[in-house]
This record gives sequence, structure tokens and C-alpha cells, in this order.
Amino acid sequence: MREDLESLTKEELMDYVEDLSKNWLAIDGTWFQAVEKELGLEMAINLDVEQWKRFTIIEAKRIMKRFNLPGNDGIPALIKALKFRVYANINVQEIVEVSTNRCVFRMNNCRVQYARKSRNLPDFPCKPVGFIEYADFAKTIDKRIETRCICCPPDAHPEEYYCAWEFTIEE
Repeated sequence: MREDLESLTKEELMDYVEDLSKNWLAIDGTWFQAVEKELGLEMAINLDVEQWKRFTIIEAKRIMKRFNLPGNDGIPALIKALKFRVYANINVQEIVEVSTNRCVFRMNNCRVQYARKSRNLPDFPCKPVGFIEYADFAKTIDKRIETRCICCPPDAHPEEYYCAWEFTIEE
């Protein structure tokens, strides 16, 4: 398998990474839908929160290891790590209002929300999951980072993004 990957061009590897990200999102979504069908939306969200408590930490630690990010290296390390999350290459996101002790992350086009919108469904109420996902990810990168939700469905949000999160470190 490694030899097969090594024979791919850079473009083919990038396309493969995109496919892997889409496949990861598909398994996450189909798992959620199966649980929702059996146990209802509230229980599915509760179980999703529990799995994100584990996954987001695993993902952050692997990113730190892969890109040699030392622990507790502040907002710059978080910004770098956010760019390498499994869905970063299939969603449209940006980091704005950057300083040494603060940044704001926005999810401008989320594939999950986009799919729902294209089927005329309301936004998926992902705020409980999102808070655990982003707060625990940030704390894994640097235990000093505090996370605040600016907006996330079911909250109202501007047309140009679905959710926004503020990360800060007290000086």
C-alpha cells in the first residue's frame, strides 16, 4: 500500500486526502443518522458529544505529533493545528482577528449544513457538539486556551458563515 501511495503524484495525493476526508464525514453522518432514527435527535446529539470528547483530543494529539507542535505553544499553534483538521480541506473556513492571545475561527461553508440547506432542511443544531469539539481541541493544543462560541446553529448566524468560535489566552 505504501508503495502505491508513493507512486501517486502530488495532485493525486491531494485528491486522495480529500476523498479520505469526505469518507470520514460520510461515516460520521451515516452513524449519526442511524442513531437518530433509533433513539431520536436528542440522544443522537448526546452520544455525538461523548464521541467528540474522545475524537477531538486524539485528532489534536496526532496533528501536534505530525507537525511537531509543542504543547502550550499558544494561539499560533492552535491556528496551525486548525488548518490540519480532517475536514479542513473539504469545508471553507477562515481564521480572523488574529493576535498573540486571541483569534476567531469561522466555518464559512460547512458540508453538513450545506447538504441540509440544499435539501431545504433547517440548520443542524450542532452547538453542543461544536463546543466540545472546539474547546477540547484547543485545550489539547494549549491548556491555557479558553473557547467561546460566538454563534453556532441553532443560533442565528450571518449568511457568510455558519459558526464562529473565539479562542483566547489570558495574559
